[in-house]
Amino acid sequence: MSRRILPFISLLGLATFCSAEPATVGKQTRAWRAQHEKEILAEFADLLAIPNIAGDRPNIERNVKAIRALLEKRGIAVQVLTIDGASPIVVGDVRVPESHRTIAFYAHYDGQPVDASRWTSDPWKPVMRDGNAREVEWRAAKSIDPEWRLYARSSGDDKTPIIGMLAALDALHAAGMKPAVNLRFIFEGEEEAGSPHLADYLTKYPEQLRPTAWILCDGPVHQSRRMELSFGARGTLGLDLTTFGPVKGLHDGHYGNWVPNPIVRLTHLLDSMRDENGKILIAGFYDDVKAPTESERAALARIPDVEPALRREFQIAATEGDAKPLNDLLMLPALNVRGIESGHVGADASNTIQTEAHASIDFRLVPPETPESVKALVERHIESQGYKIVREPPDSSMRLQHPKIVKVAWGSGYPPGRTALDLPLSLEIAEIMTKAGHEPIRLPTAGGSIPMYLFQQPNNTPVIGLPIANHDDNQHAADENIRLQNLWDGIEVFACLFTHLGAD
Repeated sequence: MSRRILPFISLLGLATFCSAEPATVGKQTRAWRAQHEKEILAEFADLLAIPNIAGDRPNIERNVKAIRALLEKRGIAVQVLTIDGASPIVVGDVRVPESHRTIAFYAHYDGQPVDASRWTSDPWKPVMRDGNAREVEWRAAKSIDPEWRLYARSSGDDKTPIIGMLAALDALHAAGMKPAVNLRFIFEGEEEAGSPHLADYLTKYPEQLRPTAWILCDGPVHQSRRMELSFGARGTLGLDLTTFGPVKGLHDGHYGNWVPNPIVRLTHLLDSMRDENGKILIAGFYDDVKAPTESERAALARIPDVEPALRREFQIAATEGDAKPLNDLLMLPALNVRGIESGHVGADASNTIQTEAHASIDFRLVPPETPESVKALVERHIESQGYKIVREPPDSSMRLQHPKIVKVAWGSGYPPGRTALDLPLSLEIAEIMTKAGHEPIRLPTAGGSIPMYLFQQPNNTPVIGLPIANHDDNQHAADENIRLQNLWDGIEVFACLFTHLGAD
């Protein structure tokens, strides 16, 4: 492995700026990659074999040490940023003396917890499988099939970009090319835990964590298998509701239709907040929502229609949203009921009026909504339904005084973020990818939530998402995987962006 890697920093003084077109850089990178696939996969498998749950401090430290070694192996200057009680952030810098701009490429090295019993193989022992899910001994294979998949936790989410970026640098080294702009690689270790310390890191280390622009390399590509750029992310906010019935469970034959049923109360409250088609019924909820811009509408119109295939995959005959396209609906806020709990069903059911009923909700927010603005609207709506809002379980006096009581417990949340599609940087990235043969689908906003707003602070820094994992990578679930062609495509795109992005 070491023979193919030359210290990158030492090459900066020798190599000239890449004058080749992105298509040429992509072709050269592809040829180099074809000769070094097993070496790339060996590094990847070694990194995937290190458990990476955010709270597992010893193994988090092993990941940090391994990533630092991978960066330093290439002559990249490394800083490990720390905050008490937080997983470290690894920062690697490739500086171009004549450049005055720094583009940060972000990924995270932590992964979701695993239930190993649900996996076909050990989640920390990477396994290659072919299209028929048969294990393949790739190290001994004469050739590597790009449709093979490597199975392990974080293979798709989110160690793939880390290896992809490093392999792209190796390809440039071999061709004697250098970046056109300062590159900063920022690898976080708590994303899957909700990035609880990210704001603190950004405050403590502004010099390291306030680049000219961010490219976030997390998540899957479009369901059509085409690469994509996402220019926004919805915010999020959690809410738990508890409604109350009698202070003790009661026989429904003796007291049904007389003692209030907390399950019925709760379901009617939820129905008052959202209809069957996903429309939020809370007064004022859509009043401030920004309509799509002209460039966003144009991008939405060009997104391939994969909805018939998705309906077949999910085995659903119809969708919510009054049959509007999926990506149009992602431009709107959403209310999802993620769980209801009270009593029992089936063989465990009893003829009882329950004492409490619980629901868990999450909201997805779009500009200019904030968690604070949504909380005010929701609580006003709940009160309009005749409920007394409490923060703690009600005592006897409260129960006897108010006929309808609901405990409201707000979870953590953050606002949405969005970068304009017609910014020079937005257009530049899309043009480079297109010239390299990977024309991206441009999503005005992704459906999921990431704290994009933190990266944008304090001066509305451009933040653009560039995922490379396959859309069916089982992220967060058992048998997470990466389709090899997605990694190969990512290496090409990274190499083209490194050599052509942000030239001063």
